[in-house]
Amino acid sequence: MQEYDFYINLLKPTLGLYVRKGERLQDLADAKEWQLEGTVPESALPPGMLKGLEANGHAFQELGG
Repeated sequence: MQEYDFYINLLKPTLGLYVRKGERLQDLADAKEWQLEGTVPESALPPGMLKGLEANGHAFQELGG
């Protein structure tokens, strides 16, 4: 089963980003604003998140707050 790294935006802590495990954030202009929070298995992703990850290689998530 695929695993994904989960990052939090340091300037907007209510914004999360999932990428495939081990992928770098080099495509983001503001990569230094993101902090790795951990790795999650595919089964723990929020509903509908996998579709975005498969299509784009990443997916953003608005977090409660």
